Amino acid sequence: MKIVTWNVNGIRARSTEVVQWVEREQPDVVSLQEIKSPPEQVPATLCALPGYWSFWHGHKGYSGVALQLRKETFPGRPLFSHPDFDHETRIVTARAGDFEVASVYVPNGNKDFAAKLRFLEGLEQFTAQRQAATRLVLCGDLNVAREERDVHPVLRNPEQVGQTAHERELLEKIIGHGLVDLSRKFFPDDDRLFTWWAPWRNMRQRNMGWRLDYVLASEPLAAKATACTSHREFGTSDHAPVQALLEIPAWQYAGQPEPEQPPPDPGQLKLL
Repeated sequence: MKIVTWNVNGIRARSTEVVQWVEREQPDVVSLQEIKSPPEQVPATLCALPGYWSFWHGHKGYSGVALQLRKETFPGRPLFSHPDFDHETRIVTARAGDFEVASVYVPNGNKDFAAKLRFLEGLEQFTAQRQAATRLVLCGDLNVAREERDVHPVLRNPEQVGQTAHERELLEKIIGHGLVDLSRKFFPDDDRLFTWWAPWRNMRQRNMGWRLDYVLASEPLAAKATACTSHREFGTSDHAPVQALLEIPAWQYAGQPEPEQPPPDPGQLKLL
């Protein structure tokens, strides 16, 4: 299963790039944030992406999230919904069997820090409720640098929103409900795993940024993960796509029962 998450910073400006990524990578799950568009204004090439179940959850101007799940991987239409704590089109979930994926765009908190904390608290409660019931993948722009090293040294400031101790504590509580940070799983010692760069002074080219975009997977899924990479070179958004690969048999994608194995050939049985 291939899962990509990307804060596109405006779907109408980035629609061609999203289609390009989908055609190139053929992901099973596409998770988008900051689409800045109501569903009726999403470009036609994406509104009903061929071969995908799609759900667009946004409005004009800011915020907004989306999920697309490949029909070949998920034959039955997933159940799309958003939790009660979502008041600004910032989270959409899709469930198929006991598999659930969420596309999340946490408020940046610069204008309303209290609202950001409330959202993170709601997300923490959501993951706690899902911990035992589903195989969960939570991905998106969480707008919190998890550790000090997730911000370039010259940009570190423990009093800046996105780096405060309170935000990091809430993120750790979310991850503590049985989730694994897949980027850190594969790059435990890399201090340059940045996914967002300020759009000035060649910050992206110099890789002077923050790590704000995550794929968090429940432990049984994380055990099957084989890669999780950030693609700084792709696209014109101020965020990079982050893509994870999980080696999961097709029958497990939507929580389907394991297919019955054919009975052994009697001619091959060893007599005792």
